[in-house]
Amino acid sequence: MAKNDWADNRAVIIGLGRFGGSLATELMRQHTEVLALDTRPKVVDGYADRVTHAAVVDSTDGDALRQLGVHRFKRAVVAIGTDLEASILTTSLLADFGVPIIWAKAVSRQHASILERVGAHHVVLPEHDMGERVAHLVVGRMLDYIEFEDDYTMVKTSPPAEAVGRSLSESALRSKYDITVVSIKRPGEGFTYATADTVVRPDDLLIVAGRSAYTERFAELT
Repeated sequence: MAKNDWADNRAVIIGLGRFGGSLATELMRQHTEVLALDTRPKVVDGYADRVTHAAVVDSTDGDALRQLGVHRFKRAVVAIGTDLEASILTTSLLADFGVPIIWAKAVSRQHASILERVGAHHVVLPEHDMGERVAHLVVGRMLDYIEFEDDYTMVKTSPPAEAVGRSLSESALRSKYDITVVSIKRPGEGFTYATADTVVRPDDLLIVAGRSAYTERFAELT
């Protein structure tokens, strides 16, 4: 593997709470080399055998981060939880280092706005985002719900009666409901791409994409 490829397959995770810890573990599972950092020695010890390298460090100390080579990483995630000052200062330092891809965890909209201002390229609000997703599942009839930018969503739902026994071209779901059936899963089988000739069965699961209002309306048909 070329040196540049190896460098691209690394990430530094700063903050090993529930979010940062699970993220570090999943990245390792995906064969990404992880440098995991936290201020708490006991927490760091718990990840010593689970990540590529774990270290105790004050992430607001730029010199300390440089000694660990953080400035050479292409990807960094600031997963610090309740210490907002440390979260903001750390994100600012990473931006000063010129880290190309900075993700940061926020605990509020205001916190997210500040993180973006100091240099975060991507900000996530895990609790807020999960709350929104679950709310859609609780009040709707969809089986899963994922929202992307610009009000674009994908939902997993059962087919409406009008689509069963007909091909997608015959039922004309796309033109009638402004949605696209992307994929279909049949019991005991994996998901397959949907085509105009795909005939929908009553026990199928559909992956449907489109604007939030349209996908939610479509899911209510089931």
